[in-house]
Amino acid sequence: MTLPHTGGCRCGAVRFEASAAPHHVSYCHCADCRHASGAPVSAFVGFKAEVLVFAGEEPRSFANGPVRRTFCGTCGAPIAYLDERLPDDIWIVLGAMDAPEEFKPQMHAYVRQQLPYVHMPDALPRHVGTSVPRPDGTSE
Repeated sequence: MTLPHTGGCRCGAVRFEASAAPHHVSYCHCADCRHASGAPVSAFVGFKAEVLVFAGEEPRSFANGPVRRTFCGTCGAPIAYLDERLPDDIWIVLGAMDAPEEFKPQMHAYVRQQLPYVHMPDALPRHVGTSVPRPDGTSE
């Protein structure tokens, strides 16, 4: 992987740059991600928030409980997922990366909610709940 890692929304109004390698790349099968993305499965690239810098238009956001999802206010493209229980991290949607082929998912999360017709025959670890432990011990 070459640094910096860059990306943005579909129209280019929101851009970002990460100055370090991601700490996490995973698929998510939870219903919340399905509803937010419209896709049967999502993929995220996790970075420490301190290494990510945004440029251009400020992303808009929508909060639901401890989760906040950001998107471009111009084109509506999803950008990121934030969890107030993990304030030092930000998960960028894989499709927002300029070079998504560089970020191969390392695991699956929320496989308990995986749609029965989605078949991903890989040998990656599968987590029933979250793939990122929360400091409070919750797995949701």
